[in-house]
Amino acid sequence: MSRKKVTFADIAEYTNFSKTTISRYFNNPDSLTIENQEKIAQALDELGYQENKLARVLANGKSEFVGIIVPNIYLHYYAEMLNQILSTYGEHNYKFLVFIGDNDKKIEQTYINELLAYKIEGLIVLSHTTTSEELASYQIPVVTIERESAHVCSVCTDNYLGGVQATSLLIKNNCSRLIHINSNTPEYVPAYGRIRGFEDTCKTSNVPYEIITADFGPTYDSTVEHIGRIFNRIEQMGDEKKGIFFANDTYTNIFLNFIIRKYGSLPPHYRLVGFDNSPIASEAVFPITTIGQQIETMVRNAMELLILQMNEMKKRVPKPLSAPIHRQVAPVLIQRDTTDPCTM
Repeated sequence: MSRKKVTFADIAEYTNFSKTTISRYFNNPDSLTIENQEKIAQALDELGYQENKLARVLANGKSEFVGIIVPNIYLHYYAEMLNQILSTYGEHNYKFLVFIGDNDKKIEQTYINELLAYKIEGLIVLSHTTTSEELASYQIPVVTIERESAHVCSVCTDNYLGGVQATSLLIKNNCSRLIHINSNTPEYVPAYGRIRGFEDTCKTSNVPYEIITADFGPTYDSTVEHIGRIFNRIEQMGDEKKGIFFANDTYTNIFLNFIIRKYGSLPPHYRLVGFDNSPIASEAVFPITTIGQQIETMVRNAMELLILQMNEMKKRVPKPLSAPIHRQVAPVLIQRDTTDPCTM
């Protein structure tokens, strides 16, 4: 037999509270004493109450939804970042609505409007298309990850230190020429620190170097095509020992595949370092030395900052942050098979 649906009237009768008090418990619990909140919570358990979450959204406008916008998921970094964010549901009970921006501002704006229509309580943005000033104008809690963030809260890696770590390792591997491969990255984007860290370390150590940047296109196939062209160009440099630092593990793995197709193995004149420590780094045919972004730590910090803002918005008189909070996570060098064993 189906159990009778428990109503607010039933809960009020069971607890000897008014229906107004029961309504306040669901819509504005801070207005009740802790003791009364506990009494009502115990009654809900004893009565076997099943909450109608849609009705609660309509009543108080709090959806328990968080929006996420990523530029793509073919780069393993974004896929792993998304996986880590989604896995926080068990701890925080926030559900997620995910959109892929494809670096198209018009499409991304449509997605943001859609998310706002769903009454999201907060927004996590990894794409670079919409400026932080525009994001702040929506008047909802926002946290960005690894992107420009002057007007909103953010979490990013110490990219400069990561660039220094990668380059220093390649120098210790006795590479006679160093190369950095990256997308066309503006200086205001945190990831540009990887380029600066690479270049400063090369100059300090007086090592010949080259920075190769390109527009790798919007798809995995276009990225493979461009990496292939770069591989052919580097092959023309001969057999001197080349140390190559890549902007991410996906680029590194694609380049490694070109090497293996030509040589059948990783020859001694190539040494490779990636960035992110996404799953592909450890799963590659030759596990890739990389700069770990500590993605789990970054996600934990992002959720803390977002929940801090969302909890404030639930108060009767919210007090927005006086200034955005920015957190930086230290990178970790992880040595694997694409570099020589070396003590740092």
